[in-house]
Amino acid sequence: MKFAHIPVLYREIMEIMAPKDGKSTFAKAIARRLGGGGHSRGFLERLGPAGRLIGIDQDEEALAAAKKNLACFGDQVTYVHSNYENLAEILHEYAPEGVDGILFDIGVSSHQLDDPARGFSYMQDAPLDMRMDQTRDFSAWDVVNTYSESELARIIREYGEENWAKRIAQFIVERRKIKPLETTGELVEAIKAAIPKKARQEGSHPAKRTFQAIRIEVNGELDVLEKTIEQAKDGLRLGGRLGIISFHSLEDRIVKEKFKYLAASCICPPEMPICCCNKVSEVKILTKKPVTAQEDELAANSRAKSAKFRAVEKIV
Repeated sequence: MKFAHIPVLYREIMEIMAPKDGKSTFAKAIARRLGGGGHSRGFLERLGPAGRLIGIDQDEEALAAAKKNLACFGDQVTYVHSNYENLAEILHEYAPEGVDGILFDIGVSSHQLDDPARGFSYMQDAPLDMRMDQTRDFSAWDVVNTYSESELARIIREYGEENWAKRIAQFIVERRKIKPLETTGELVEAIKAAIPKKARQEGSHPAKRTFQAIRIEVNGELDVLEKTIEQAKDGLRLGGRLGIISFHSLEDRIVKEKFKYLAASCICPPEMPICCCNKVSEVKILTKKPVTAQEDELAANSRAKSAKFRAVEKIV
């Protein structure tokens, strides 16, 4: 299946990240979807012949596609198969002097959603998978068929923000007593059965939130985000910029609060008469509000609707 991915918020990200000829190194994404090469190509074109890009993705198919799509840039690109939680080690090895920009693109790619074999979509029947890194053994099958009812309810409630989490977990556990759930279609049936008809008719697809929750659990998407932002800040040169594209409120909330903390010059309680925390403002926030897609982009790419972009610049 051809790897297709439309880069979201492309114009805005190029403007805010400001890759310029003469700046030597950008790190694309240390993320989950290098493959389409859209933002990466934009960085490389603006950096010029002296520019360098470190592209990291835990999806081997995405890396293979990136190597093909960015082949014209030759050895300007270093490809690394890894998760962004290993950012500090990766930058230490490939850019010990620091980088001028880092972009985290932490959503699921169009290719991953559209490829039935990957099991990310609730719209297509496929094996329960949802692994972004297919070299790992742990998959959606393990979550659905081995987690306790209370564990399932917790992740569906916390990661999916699903009001019917407890009931969905109950129905999944009851069905797997008969036989394990093997496909996304069987999981969708269990979810639909758990949610009352009136509630199913309101809002988005009834399985959307549960699928999001299971995908987050399988790939550990929230566990390392805050820590990795710290690693990214440390890996930037002075004046370097960190941008993060997120696709749901849980990720965006983590990014917002971490950026706010890094930008703060004092974290003392309000009742303290004088500052005694010795906190230093380490970054300048470049996006007071998250950047979202404009009308023309939404018309061309409906999946950009949930994208939010925030960025900071390192000042010390």
